[in-house]
Amino acid sequence: MHITDAHQHFIRKEVSARKQRPPEMQRVLVQDHFPGHLRPLLDRAGVQDTVLVQNWPTMGNCHDMLQIAATHEWVAAVVGWVDLTDPQLDCTLDDLQRHHKFAGVRHQWESDADPGRLAQLDMLAGLKELERRGLRFDVLPKPPNWPYVAKLCEALPELPMVIDHIGKPRICDGQFDDWASMMRTWAQNPRMMCKLSGLVTEADHKHWKPADLKRYVDKTIETFGVERVMFGSDWPVCLVAASYQEWFEALTLCIAELGTAERAKVLGENARRFYGVE
Repeated sequence: MHITDAHQHFIRKEVSARKQRPPEMQRVLVQDHFPGHLRPLLDRAGVQDTVLVQNWPTMGNCHDMLQIAATHEWVAAVVGWVDLTDPQLDCTLDDLQRHHKFAGVRHQWESDADPGRLAQLDMLAGLKELERRGLRFDVLPKPPNWPYVAKLCEALPELPMVIDHIGKPRICDGQFDDWASMMRTWAQNPRMMCKLSGLVTEADHKHWKPADLKRYVDKTIETFGVERVMFGSDWPVCLVAASYQEWFEALTLCIAELGTAERAKVLGENARRFYGVE
């Protein structure tokens, strides 16, 4: 089975140190996390390739990721960052699309002071440019952002989108029903997919069990269908709560009831199709 990790990051210590986080996250993330650290973990889990996703909202980060992808064949696609409100966005995207592994864009919506920021007209104009070009967009919402995701779907009917980290429900608090309701709304958009990633960091970091996550995994697959969900590690952020192998084994346990062909879709085929990975 060809397994593709649809969501991982690389982190440079000196850059990561600039961001304020809770102490437990600082200890994990204010370190270098480079390709040489990740590759042995992929080999152990049997993961062939990855999608590298932005973790810092700068063009420098975007170009660094493309350089890494150019020198590491197993980094199959890059989801970068751009300023969606930039008047020169078309030129920026022209430049980025010269790199054959540039697949799409992510905006760190969860960090915006205004939870509806991404649904405002100037941001939508940038997203429409992605839509026009056939690029993909990673949607990164937290609960305050949830009501606005439907506005993106309405305004951008042809833009391929994917919900990162199943929308970040507060698993540690048992948040479920309102999250499940929102997921049903988002799944009505046939171009919306969802990443089975980030679950362990929303659970109880020290005491989570696969059983705590299974109902979220099951509901995601039930809501979107097995054709529209994809595995992502969220490494190295996952290290706050689990090793790469621990999360991978937990997810494979949660989807063990699926048939072989269905597991193959969740663990790689869907991600490769969505991001255009050959």
